[in-house]
Amino acid sequence: MILKTQPDKPQRDAIADGKAVICAEAAALRTMADTLDSRFADAVQIILGTKGRLVVAGIGKSGHIGRKIAATFASTGTPSYFVHAAEASHGDMGMIVGDDTCLLLSKSGETPELSDLISYTRRFGIRLISITGNAESTLAQKSDMALILPDVAEVCAIGMAPTTSTTLSLALGDALAVAVMRQKGFDPANFHLFHPGGKLGAQFLRVGELMYQGDGLPLVAEDDAMSDVLMQMTGSGFGVSIVASDNRLCGIITDGDLRRNMDGLMTRRAGDVATRNPKTIGPDALVSEAVRMMNGSKITVLCVVDEEQQVQGLIRLHDCLRAGVI
Repeated sequence: MILKTQPDKPQRDAIADGKAVICAEAAALRTMADTLDSRFADAVQIILGTKGRLVVAGIGKSGHIGRKIAATFASTGTPSYFVHAAEASHGDMGMIVGDDTCLLLSKSGETPELSDLISYTRRFGIRLISITGNAESTLAQKSDMALILPDVAEVCAIGMAPTTSTTLSLALGDALAVAVMRQKGFDPANFHLFHPGGKLGAQFLRVGELMYQGDGLPLVAEDDAMSDVLMQMTGSGFGVSIVASDNRLCGIITDGDLRRNMDGLMTRRAGDVATRNPKTIGPDALVSEAVRMMNGSKITVLCVVDEEQQVQGLIRLHDCLRAGVI
C-alpha cells in the first residue's frame, strides 16, 4: 500500500521535523554518554583479551547496525565479522570458536533468532557481550557483559520504528571500536594496511611509493651547458632538472628559473641558473604532506632526498592528485 498526502491537509514543515529528529537523537546520545560506566571499560578489556575474532550478530535493523560495527572493528585492527543470527542456527555457528568473543545486538533482548547463539556461547564458554535496551532481558542476564542503552523513546512518528535505538547502538559500537583501537596504539601506518585503496588509502601513501626514481630522473651537473639542460627538460617530460654533484642535491631548475635568467641564458651553466636549497621531502613522508608543501609553496614538484641530501627521486603534484591525495 502506498500512502499519499491528502491534498486538503496542510503540509507539515519538513525541515522542522528533520531538526526535531536530529535534536532528539542528539539528546539521547548525550544521555548515553553521561550514563557510560565501568561496564563499558570491562567490555573493552574483554575485546582486547580476545585471541580469536569478534563475532557480531543481530537481526533486522540491529543486524544492519551489527554489520557496520563489525566492519569498523575489522578496519581498526580487531579481527571481526558479522554472522546472520538466523543463518547461525543453520550451520554458521561452526564459524564461532572458543577463542572468539560474541557481540549480540537486540533492543528488547528477547529476539528469538538470537536464542541459539546465546545457548551456543554459554555451552562452550565463549565470551558474550550484549548491547540491549532491557537490563532484565534474557540476553542481558546471560551475557558476560551487558551494555544497556538508555530508556529513551524511538523518535519515529509512531514511536515504534527503530530509530533512536539504532543510533545509540551504532554510536556505542563506534565507541567500543575506538576505545579498543586507542588501547592497542593503532596508528596511521596500521590503518593504511587495512585501507590500501580509495581516498582513505591514498592519504597514507608514502612518497617513496609514488616518486619517480632511477635512470629516468632529470639529473644534470652544475657545469652542464644550458643547451643540454633545455634538451633534457624538454625530453624528460618533468619540466624540471635536478642539479646534483655525486648525486648530492645542489639545486633545481624550473620554468620559472629559465624566465628569470633569459638574458644570456644560453651562455650560462646549470649551476648558475638553478634555485639553491629547494624544497625537499623524504621518501618515508606521507604523500599528503608533500601535497601540503607544494600547495603552500605554490610549486608542482619536490625533490626527494635522504638525510645526507642524496637524491632519491622526484614527486609531482599532478601524480599526487591523480592518486587521489587531495
